[in-house]
Amino acid sequence: MSQTLQLPLDVPAIQQLLPHRYPFLLIDRVLELEPHKRVLAIKGVSCNEPFFNGHFPGNPVMPGVLVIEALAQAGGLLTQVSHGGVAAGRSFYLVKVDNARFSRMVVPGDRLELEVDLKRMIRNMALFRGVARVDGCEVASADIMCAEAKD
Repeated sequence: MSQTLQLPLDVPAIQQLLPHRYPFLLIDRVLELEPHKRVLAIKGVSCNEPFFNGHFPGNPVMPGVLVIEALAQAGGLLTQVSHGGVAAGRSFYLVKVDNARFSRMVVPGDRLELEVDLKRMIRNMALFRGVARVDGCEVASADIMCAEAKD
């Protein structure tokens, strides 16, 4: 991106940095961003999310793997912004998840806060530590590694 980013970032700005689209874009807003360090993003969990139709009828719960995916997408935003948007057009994929912990269910109406810290960059890979919270209480955490795809 050639322009300076103005926080908070909204969905159109996020879509300029990430390839994800509905129904798989899991970031609604970026509140804080320190290039090469950390990002704080949010996902408003609506009762209209398509995964709630089957997970679970009458007792909707956001799948834990999607909470981890949301953390990985926040990490992807951090990577893109840290490289001045020059990574646009390059594909990065989730390659490893370690130490995943789930401590509370995420349900419709929750505001999922996604805080991701960059631990280190190794060539074409990034290692992140992500923590997801609702109302300030941790609901999930994981160490996430993403790598650039080789064409």
